[in-house]
Amino acid sequence: MGFIAPAAPPVDIEEWKRLPHLQRIKPLAQDWAINGFGTPHFVYLLYIVKLIVYTGGGLLLISATTKGLGGLGSLSSSWTEPIVFQKAVVWTMLWEVLGLGAGSMPLTLRFSPMIGGVLYWLRPGTTRLPPWPGRVPLTRGTTRTLLDVALYAGLLASAVYLLLSNPSPAAGAAAGRLDPTAVGVLLAFGILLGLRDKVPFLAARAEVYGNLMILFLFPLNNLIVAAQIVFVCIWWGAASSKLNRHFPFVVTVMISNTPWNRSRSAKRRLWRKHPEDLLPSATGALAAHMGTVMEFTLPLLLLVSRGGTLLEIAVVGMIIFHIHIFSTFPLAVPLEWNVFMIFGILFLFGHYGSTPFSTLDDPLLIAILAVTCVGIPVLGNFRPEKISFLPAMRYYAGNWATSQWLFRKDSAAEEKLDSSIVKAAPIAVEQLMKLYDRDTAELLMYKGLAFRSMHAHGRALNGLLSHAVDDVEQYHVREGEVLAGVVLGYNFGDGHFHNEQLLEAVQEKCNFAEGELRVIMIESQPAHVQRQHYRIHDAASGLIEEGYVKVADMVNRQPWLGESSAFPVEVIGERSSSRQLVAPVAQ
Repeated sequence: MGFIAPAAPPVDIEEWKRLPHLQRIKPLAQDWAINGFGTPHFVYLLYIVKLIVYTGGGLLLISATTKGLGGLGSLSSSWTEPIVFQKAVVWTMLWEVLGLGAGSMPLTLRFSPMIGGVLYWLRPGTTRLPPWPGRVPLTRGTTRTLLDVALYAGLLASAVYLLLSNPSPAAGAAAGRLDPTAVGVLLAFGILLGLRDKVPFLAARAEVYGNLMILFLFPLNNLIVAAQIVFVCIWWGAASSKLNRHFPFVVTVMISNTPWNRSRSAKRRLWRKHPEDLLPSATGALAAHMGTVMEFTLPLLLLVSRGGTLLEIAVVGMIIFHIHIFSTFPLAVPLEWNVFMIFGILFLFGHYGSTPFSTLDDPLLIAILAVTCVGIPVLGNFRPEKISFLPAMRYYAGNWATSQWLFRKDSAAEEKLDSSIVKAAPIAVEQLMKLYDRDTAELLMYKGLAFRSMHAHGRALNGLLSHAVDDVEQYHVREGEVLAGVVLGYNFGDGHFHNEQLLEAVQEKCNFAEGELRVIMIESQPAHVQRQHYRIHDAASGLIEEGYVKVADMVNRQPWLGESSAFPVEVIGERSSSRQLVAPVAQ
């Protein structure tokens, strides 16, 4: 790996091109296990520079525009004012919804341009995905209109107004607080925008910053304990969702890509027997479960230890926890979120950790927190098809909805998508071809497929390829997450961004013929069952097969599926010659 050039391919590209699809994945998965993606050091430097701009820009903006803080030089003494925490929330939400935070730049296969977000959501004609178009009036359609642009612009403008505004007086806060009315305006824009398009709403990380903004509507004495509860629910929600058989795969893949760990021998210990057995080893599983234990116990100490040594230990422990996540540069790159969480730990628990629970005394606020921080995550774990993994707080769990899109090569189907849809960026392979030749670009795209294959659900996606098409060699296989980033302007691991709704929107604009585009979709595993629902669609003719795959069959196979590419499935419906979905005949 060089400063600018990526790591050299682990294969001879000409020989590699002649291999069958799953055998092309095999050497790339084996290489990932000890070398990661092979990202140039320059890319990591770009992210560090971006973080400096985010952190330094936020500090400068908050200190310079907030009357009563005394400027940047006084932040060492005034950072504990509630208005600083409030404006940090607004600043981070604005940063994320502009597309500058998670899901941006080369680690998410964004090269030209390096962001989506604002480049899409201020542009009429781009694709939008309303969450309930059949239920909420005035939200039908998948093309962004001037109304959608106005709602998004209103969200941005209201956030900027809050950042630049002087505080409103508040008892117990020398520097005051944000004006609740202005906060309400921002939330209203966010909700209306979300009803028209779920993508920017979720990109704003509403389950974190939206929940915290709701607190700003209530009397200030509620703020500290209520915000502490939001933080603890985020940690516990994430930890609860990791109690599955998927999570060790996530941790081993993530640690393998850690830029600071260059020890191949240490990475080999994450796997049972590299290179032929890439199931997580006992060491990899232990690393995963230790992290989950920390995410349960340390937040509990933060919540119940109202001061003293235990609280200090928990504060330091959770800061280390987020520094570790940050240091691995996970491919969704939620780096700013981790920085914000560290600041929140210091503010809410490090400084205000002794605040009595009795200060949270507003029944309406308590009820809202019960719904948004407990009810929605619980529903999202038991009915994942109903709730995005973001408000369900199922971060890093490995149990995500996902998809792969198969474009027919001889009909130039992928090129049709590129030319028929209004967007700010070309498809990912075309972005890569601005930097590399076609063969290298395709190999890098396959590295993304290898990354997916190393997760438990990636095994199922590979096993379902033969159910989707007769000959996978006639198709370009593309990651649904990357495609959603190109079409929608944002991707953050949410498979609901590239399910049937996006396929229908794409087909409306591209009019693919039957067989030109097939999509395999897998829903997350509900917490109470050990299987996942899959669907296979043809863009032109609709659903061609659906059924279930068992988690046990995913976690016991290699990324390339081993000697046999056969994968056991339970088919519950398949299309007959008349194109009607019918239940399979019992054998």
